[in-house]
Amino acid sequence: MKYAEVILPLPLDNTYTYFIPPEMEESVQPNLRVVVPFGKKRYYTAIVKAVYDEIPATEYALKEIHATIDDTPLLRHPQTAFWEWMASYYLCKVGDVYKAAVPAGLTLESETVVHCRDAGATTSPARREQLILDAFADKSSLTVAALEKITGTVHLLPALNRLVRQGIVTVSETLKKGFTPKTETYVRLSSAFGREEDLSAVFPQLGRAGQQAKLLLAYLEQAEPFPAAATPAKEIGKKQLLASTGAGAATLDSLVRRGWMEYYEKAVSRLPSAPAPQPPHRLTPPQQTAFQRIKNVFETKQVCLLHGIPSCGKTEIYLHLASEMLAQGRQVLYLLPEIALTTQIAGRLRSALGDKLRVYHSGFPDAERVEIWHELAARPSPLVILGVRSALFLPFAKLGLVIVDEEHEASYKQQDPAPRYHARSAAVMLAHLHGAKTLLGSATPSLDSIYNTKTGKYGLVTLSARYGDAPPPQIHLVDTKELKRKKIMKQHDLLSPFLHRQIDEALERDEQVILFRNRRGFAPVMECKSCGRAIRCTRCDVSLTYHRQQNRLVCHYCGHAVPLPQRCPACGHAEMKWTGFGTEKIEEEITALYPGVRTVRLDLDTARTRRDGERILADFEQGRSRILVGTQMVARGMDFERVTLVGILNADSLMNYPDFRAHERAFQLMTQVAGRAGRRGRQGIVVIQTAQPDHPLLQMLHHANYDAMVASQLHERYLFGYPPYLRLITVILRSRDEAALDDGAAFCARLLQERLGDDCVHGPFAPPVNRIQTRCARHIVLKIKRAQPTADVRASLENVLAQMHRHHTCRLLNVYCDVDG
Repeated sequence: MKYAEVILPLPLDNTYTYFIPPEMEESVQPNLRVVVPFGKKRYYTAIVKAVYDEIPATEYALKEIHATIDDTPLLRHPQTAFWEWMASYYLCKVGDVYKAAVPAGLTLESETVVHCRDAGATTSPARREQLILDAFADKSSLTVAALEKITGTVHLLPALNRLVRQGIVTVSETLKKGFTPKTETYVRLSSAFGREEDLSAVFPQLGRAGQQAKLLLAYLEQAEPFPAAATPAKEIGKKQLLASTGAGAATLDSLVRRGWMEYYEKAVSRLPSAPAPQPPHRLTPPQQTAFQRIKNVFETKQVCLLHGIPSCGKTEIYLHLASEMLAQGRQVLYLLPEIALTTQIAGRLRSALGDKLRVYHSGFPDAERVEIWHELAARPSPLVILGVRSALFLPFAKLGLVIVDEEHEASYKQQDPAPRYHARSAAVMLAHLHGAKTLLGSATPSLDSIYNTKTGKYGLVTLSARYGDAPPPQIHLVDTKELKRKKIMKQHDLLSPFLHRQIDEALERDEQVILFRNRRGFAPVMECKSCGRAIRCTRCDVSLTYHRQQNRLVCHYCGHAVPLPQRCPACGHAEMKWTGFGTEKIEEEITALYPGVRTVRLDLDTARTRRDGERILADFEQGRSRILVGTQMVARGMDFERVTLVGILNADSLMNYPDFRAHERAFQLMTQVAGRAGRRGRQGIVVIQTAQPDHPLLQMLHHANYDAMVASQLHERYLFGYPPYLRLITVILRSRDEAALDDGAAFCARLLQERLGDDCVHGPFAPPVNRIQTRCARHIVLKIKRAQPTADVRASLENVLAQMHRHHTCRLLNVYCDVDG
């Protein structure tokens, strides 16, 4: 008998072993998907890690594999090595990586189905029980998920258990439906017509059925069903044939009923077709120089950083490098930080690459992502995959180049759930495992990447000429504090007179404007005029943000929302006031100031779906809207020909944040936003409104002095012991019981100090937002020397977590680690 060690899509400490039924022994192999039972009744899709001829030592009774799903492995060897590296480096479980890596359509698992026997058999049911029974008004079976949706209630299991004990309902487990190929109906001649001569008797029988004869003739012309030897007949879809002839479906059905034609189903791709590719634009001399220098760096180093100012044409360089890789039969992974960016970039790439481009991210239906996965797993075709961080997990076979555009972006860091990985670091490791090269690109590279170029780990190529010799934008700092002191601006004014005048002039020249504010909603705080109390979230330690269009107060951490109260919940006073402003308030004021000018807003509220974001950007790109108000979604890589003015309405909020990376990220974000102005030969204008125009960071930005910012920030981090000179690992503890949390955090800190030393362990302390979704948090920061092996740190942390699990005060805590956060 053979045995299989499998990985389950669960955060488990270990893999599990199952015995392989005799009829499956030949088919089960490493990296194959199998369905296995786990627990009392549940089934999951597991990945086979290894197959053994001898039974391994286990502490549990072995179960058998329920079924195999594939004939060929789902993963490739570099993928499994990548998963193991990610679990080790980011201190999580391989099951966490599996859950994040594989599309839901490829991970079948069982779900609980409730069957109702007699909805009227109980007397005086409790409220939740009655809601459950009411849901079965016209159905006899429902899943638990469907019951929760119909009843609008979660945590139904206690009520279901009571109904089960009464014999009113029963429960069972069934496998969810996974990916199913898309099919379309095609038509062909009946098998009775093996030769062209066999059709000679058909047309006389049609008699006056002229539409049927016309349809049959059209099919013969299009399909050529009797081709020359070794040439297959063309396949004709039902829709295609009917559209080309204008005939109705009833006419074709008549031919099928008479036995002359027949329908058959054919699997077709869900992916959109692409036009014939056009050659990429010729590189300018500065771009050609940078292109050649990148190739020279790749001769000696695995990673190259391209530091190119905004509007220098980095995308064209990426495109030429990708085209070279395709010509060599290799694959390319092109990463972007945000889904919103993929639309515009995909259009540019598709025009040059045609059907060699695939776009992969969670904004697409799961079935489309599964198709791309199957395509890469089935054959090593030369393709360019454009996507966000989830594209790292695809089954590449001949990966030659990984491009990480806007590599400085914080969006590349996954926060929750595990694995909490950084896509930039993961991309470098992925390329290493495939023997590929990595190109990092940015107008404002991260200090981590710059440090790696200074130590010789990465190569560096700079591109300081804007495309078409366009001059850099003029940057103006406007002192709003002084303007308000002199009564030139009122306290609630959003636009300074200077910015107002610049907008007027840009609109008169038929140009476009971007206004940036990195806060969505109408107002971040709603407070009472009498007692001054702000309305706060009941689940989180934050104030609720007012959204005027919804007339609701919303928590941006947990999503909790309440209607706008008529009176103060604390003192009952009738008058409330808003403090601060967000993108919704800006949009409203701009619309009032310029009623004849179409203004649109791009933030998480208006771009909830991929199509919403695409529509807003397309309208702005094509000139149907003139002013774009947005959050950081407008800052990243967008290329708008007619934008000549960018207004940053509150620079101070970007800098005044309790994070050691705050100044670096503020400089990067404002530089990126400024780079949207004047990209096609015209000089742009950037207006930065601030209450502290003499701030050193803003002066560096004013003079476009990136090197000065890097020098000052690296000096500070060296003095205070922060990355890139040290590695940071944050141990995060969460619990609803704050007293138990404090005890557990203090116990954890003591254990860590015993193993790693007092100088390495800092904390515990409460984060700036202490409570999220009713759970309080404590952080313990570990500062690890670069030379210290990750394996040693992982072993120490695992030992500490095991001791905590055995400690009675720590069993109520959720503990996890955030590496390089």
